[in-house]
Amino acid sequence: NDTGAGKHWSDNEVRALINIWSDEKIQQMLEGATRNKEIFEEIARRLMKRGIDRDWKQCRTKYKNLKYEYRALQKENELLGNPRRKMRFYDEVDCILRRQPLGTSGWGCESSSLLSGTKNFSDEIK
Repeated sequence: NDTGAGKHWSDNEVRALINIWSDEKIQQMLEGATRNKEIFEEIARRLMKRGIDRDWKQCRTKYKNLKYEYRALQKENELLGNPRRKMRFYDEVDCILRRQPLGTSGWGCESSSLLSGTKNFSDEIK
């Protein structure tokens, strides 16, 4: 029986996590927080409201992995100039980490389709 501990995140689950992470209140709480269990418990609660069952540790791990992969890719791009590796959801994570101003839809980047899930990210990754 799958307990979910090592369960792979689906694209929709990652989109939901990124969408919650993009919330200005969540970003402000995460900024400079060293003890962030409560923040990730809140993220897990919001995911649960969307029908996604993830605990706070899974949310924190996925968040850290997305940030790490993004930063590693940024560093690689600076060194090589021409990216050889690709990252799913790069544009969305880039938007959050660059702190783009939030638009009227609550999502400041061009990726308003992140909410609707209509974008094909595998074709768009840069």
